[in-house]
Amino acid sequence: MTRPNESTSSRRDADLSRYARQIIYEHLGEEAQRKLLAGHVTLIGCGALGSVLADTLVRAGVGTLRIVDRDYVELNNLQRQIMFTEQDVADGVPKAVAAADRLGGINSDVTVEPVVADANSANIESLVESAQLLLDGTDNFETRFLMNDVAVKHRLPWVYGACVGADGMVMPIIPGDTPCLRCVWDQPPPTGMNPTCDTAGVLAPIVHIVASLQAVAVMQILTGQLDSLHRKLVQVDAWSGRFDEFDMQSAYDEGDCPCCKGGIYDYLSGQRTGRTAVLCGRDAVQISVGSDAGVDFNEIAAKIVPVAKSSPRINRYLMRFNVDRYQITLFRDGRAIIKGTVEPDEARTVYAKYIGA
Repeated sequence: MTRPNESTSSRRDADLSRYARQIIYEHLGEEAQRKLLAGHVTLIGCGALGSVLADTLVRAGVGTLRIVDRDYVELNNLQRQIMFTEQDVADGVPKAVAAADRLGGINSDVTVEPVVADANSANIESLVESAQLLLDGTDNFETRFLMNDVAVKHRLPWVYGACVGADGMVMPIIPGDTPCLRCVWDQPPPTGMNPTCDTAGVLAPIVHIVASLQAVAVMQILTGQLDSLHRKLVQVDAWSGRFDEFDMQSAYDEGDCPCCKGGIYDYLSGQRTGRTAVLCGRDAVQISVGSDAGVDFNEIAAKIVPVAKSSPRINRYLMRFNVDRYQITLFRDGRAIIKGTVEPDEARTVYAKYIGA
């Protein structure tokens, strides 16, 4: 399990023998290992990329890892998301919680903080509090642009990563030094213009390649070895074995980015973020309404029993029930995942009908 009360000093005094093969690598050594043990990373997303990243960084001895994920474990995750088991699927466990449970048994030197939440403009600044680095394990550009905003605003390094099919991309971002995400792409690609895991699938090997490149960048940044950091945008085609790289530095040096040059944080301010999100590969839409007081599962269960196909399943994190052709998963903060549609308007209607406006 997690160890949220363990101090940084005690981690620095931990037995370093478990990291012996890492310490003898010529670019690391004991001093760098202690910097890793003192490191604090916030990982947004614990799906395919996120689960490989979390496993790698915890084994490497990154001292504190905050895992933020909005989702629960499903059967089709197991093909590529290495952190989870069939039992997690059966239990309906949130990914952040399942990951923290697993990681606690891998390395007790580190602190793993699971956060079951949707990273959004209202909470992301609190999610990166105390972090030295922000890490991309997400599956959508809107969240990445939000991460970019908060990273640039707070001068927080972050590492972008993405994959679909057998293709992947990686780029480290050091605000004030390298191009930010909006230097490279001014706005997210239009809906339907790019392949997704719904249309192109995703192979596990590309997940591991991209996450491994991200993890190396994390280790370099946390140990202060920025001269070794590969700052180009790397593109990988795992099927053909091809690696390409693109020097994007001129986009920062010569560009007029509204974010890192203009100090305009459209996504962080909430001006360009939505309250619904179509979930990749899920035939589902997330509705983010949020509630400071939370929701009463028992009250809602009593209301939907007459129309639900079977009794709702409730655990400490979520409630799940089937009604009409939809499967609805409701979280404590009022957020819900409506499975059975990819239309936001339809999902909002279902939410209002069975949970409330």
